[in-house]
Amino acid sequence: MTSTQSDLAGLSRFIFRAPKWYTSLGFALLVAAMAGVAAFDSGDLAGSWRGLFFLGRDAWEGIFFIGIPTVVAAFGTTGVDRFVGGKLTHNRSSLLALAGEVIIVMVVTLAAIVSVGTGLGQRFVFDALVVALASVFAFRLLIIMAVSRSSLLIASVPASIQTLTAAALLFVYSGTLRFFEVGGPLLEAYLMPYLARPSRAPPELSVIALSHFQLLVISCVIYALAVYAFLQVVDRPWRRSLGVSVLDFIRGFIGHVAEGTRELEDFFEQLGQEAIVPVTVLSFRRDDGTEKARFVLPMIHPGPMGEIGGGNFPERVARRSEGLAFPPHATAGHDFNLVTEREVDVVLDAIDCAADDIEYTSEATQSVRVESGDAKMLGQSFGDDAVLVSTYAPLFADDVEYAVGLSAAAEARTTGLDDVLLVDAHNCNNGLSGPDLGHVTPGSKRSFDMISAAGLAGERLTEASRDSLSMGTAWEETDWVPREGIGPLGIRVAVTRVDGQTTAYVLIDGNNMEPGLRDRIVDALTTTDGGVDVAEVMTTDTHIVNTVEAENQVGSAIDQDELLATIERLTDAALDDCEPVTAGMATRRAEVTIFGNDRTETLASHANAVVSMGGALALAVILAAMAVSLLVFFLA
Repeated sequence: MTSTQSDLAGLSRFIFRAPKWYTSLGFALLVAAMAGVAAFDSGDLAGSWRGLFFLGRDAWEGIFFIGIPTVVAAFGTTGVDRFVGGKLTHNRSSLLALAGEVIIVMVVTLAAIVSVGTGLGQRFVFDALVVALASVFAFRLLIIMAVSRSSLLIASVPASIQTLTAAALLFVYSGTLRFFEVGGPLLEAYLMPYLARPSRAPPELSVIALSHFQLLVISCVIYALAVYAFLQVVDRPWRRSLGVSVLDFIRGFIGHVAEGTRELEDFFEQLGQEAIVPVTVLSFRRDDGTEKARFVLPMIHPGPMGEIGGGNFPERVARRSEGLAFPPHATAGHDFNLVTEREVDVVLDAIDCAADDIEYTSEATQSVRVESGDAKMLGQSFGDDAVLVSTYAPLFADDVEYAVGLSAAAEARTTGLDDVLLVDAHNCNNGLSGPDLGHVTPGSKRSFDMISAAGLAGERLTEASRDSLSMGTAWEETDWVPREGIGPLGIRVAVTRVDGQTTAYVLIDGNNMEPGLRDRIVDALTTTDGGVDVAEVMTTDTHIVNTVEAENQVGSAIDQDELLATIERLTDAALDDCEPVTAGMATRRAEVTIFGNDRTETLASHANAVVSMGGALALAVILAAMAVSLLVFFLA
């Protein structure tokens, strides 16, 4: 991933899972009660029982005038929004209502402090309340338009519920109806007791006048226009360059991380481009014909995050394979992310077809190591096919571009090899902090180093002698979880033995590794008297570990000594499991929908621009709207 893409991925740290609706409402009622105690003064609190009575009354009034609109908005928003075609869930509606309540309490509290210090009086507090209610409407309108993709007029209906409910309660209990000359004796006798109840309300509400409600309507209109203008300005670059809306991205991103929905895949599908990717399978069979292990390498990237797209591809491969599955990282970057999880099925079908094409042989070469510039390559041939594992360790590296991998595999085949399974070991990087994230791009020195190393490895393997093959495997799911950098496949070890030489292939279900950890593991396996001559460590680059954190490499959150001990134990188990096997490799091509060339970078650039400039633009829009509101206040 590039630095721009890493900045985008890092935004996930600001997202959290929406709490259950009853949790949000419970907290909202607690805040409302506390605000009521602070805002209303029902009587002398002297005396324990009398004090508790008035304290309870103040809390109830806070719940009634502040909490009731929150509850109505929490339950009503979802129903109204879905009725007009939206997608708000009860959890999101409740959290949104709670956020609106917090805005009201904060603004009114600040206004009360200012009024006490300046002598502006109670009317100033209710002037601020008008601004708060209009702000809540604007905030809710922005969120509902982003989440439900409704038009301004349609989104205004569910967005106004909290503000309208609060305004209705204030209208009735402040006695504002007395400013109207309507009806006659019947109205006075039957409706006025229900539409004007100032005697049942705190005395502080008596200063509310009809002008407050007129100003509230005007302020809501101004704020709604400001929200619309803000969204139009932010959305224009996305539509021009990508043909999609930023609101679709925001809705999908929040929905995925907050509630685990698939809305983000719908957005990515709009961006997608068709691509043909090679899918290579290396299978090992026992003498009885059952599959012992399977190395699977489609040239896709297991991203973008979590289980979105191909993020959980390694796990899907493991569930599909008969033998123990080894899905290492291919030479492909984020442009080759699958847009939806459905595309994984296309790749899995291609894997099955490739497995059916395999012709097995009992002959293999010893493994070889070659170097060219910064690139190091471990290679081993099975019949006329070969596995090549590339690394730049101890130097830092991240994804290898698709074109570089194709060129390197083609270079190896020019030496006489048939199919080549080229692995990006993805085993040493300094995270997202360095100036160079190690992206291996076409035309770079590193790309030519890798291509040259593949050619050298191919030459040595073509000339090497063949002998009978034995293999052993072992794996452990481990107790580590994705938040600690280890995915559900845990740690898997395969050892091959040819003509007295033993090679260990260690696969960790994670996304890259901390600097130096790969070298520690290789040295521990090959320098001790453990029966291993050559070893290499790979990661799957699973993005299940990157749901919340963009940087979560193997070894950063877990004890490295414990990891090393686990790998050594599994290697010993694999050595004990060694038995004669046959091996074979085949390649098929799959037509899939991926992000596409430069789409990931463009998306990341636009998203980062929204974050960096959107805040300043939003502040400018807010200040402009408030300035107009203040002008209207003064004119009124």
